[in-house]
Amino acid sequence: MAEESALKPFYSVLVLAFACSLLVAGAAVGLRPLQESNRQLDQKKNILRAAGIFKDDVSVADQFKVVETRLVELATGSFVAEEQLSPDEFNQTKAAFSDELGRPLAKEEDLARLSRLEKYSLVYLIAGDDNTIEQVILPVRGKGLWSTMFAYVALDADLNTIRGVSFYAHGETPGLGGEVENANWQKGWQGKKVYDQDRAVRLQVVKGSAEKSGEQAAYEIDGLSGATMTANGVSDLMQFWFGDHGFKPFIERIKKEGGFNG
Repeated sequence: MAEESALKPFYSVLVLAFACSLLVAGAAVGLRPLQESNRQLDQKKNILRAAGIFKDDVSVADQFKVVETRLVELATGSFVAEEQLSPDEFNQTKAAFSDELGRPLAKEEDLARLSRLEKYSLVYLIAGDDNTIEQVILPVRGKGLWSTMFAYVALDADLNTIRGVSFYAHGETPGLGGEVENANWQKGWQGKKVYDQDRAVRLQVVKGSAEKSGEQAAYEIDGLSGATMTANGVSDLMQFWFGDHGFKPFIERIKKEGGFNG
């Protein structure tokens, strides 16, 4: 009987590893549409949560029928025609890293520490029973201590008063910076103002508790205990996205034109 090769066990392991890698790769490819579908479903839930209208006992698809998804050009604040760029096919995060749809941010611009910014952004409009726009939901993101934090901010029709907020993705420390997902903390954003009378962004997360009365109370959010860097990151990303390089041109354009329904 021929002597068995010493390399045979090695070849067996190699073949097994190759077969397993093919199975894993195939599963990843096969599950990709499902993963994308779940990602979109989760985003819609968080848009509805920010708007304060999410219901557990109603399908997300049915609830989302009241939401109109549009694209705006950040630099000008103008709506983008669907023929030019479809909101349904637009991936905002990927666009930031595209030569055609994104641009690098200079250090002095980059308060949210994004490094690159997309030229266009999705916005979500919700109309009331009389078809007038009641609120707009804006996607924002920025660096905390360990991660990029993603959120939706819902504004009333005055484009200054916060209807709600939903932080839905981050890698901050559980129990500390991870409290950005805490529903009770997020409730503290309701009714706060983004801009002061001079149209400067005053909204900020403070150290400790927000003021309960007085002028400053309208702009302050309770701090996050033991998570100063995360809290600072939240303040910075709000400063960025409601500033000149974010949604301020869009907000100012709508106000100049007399509102969404003007």
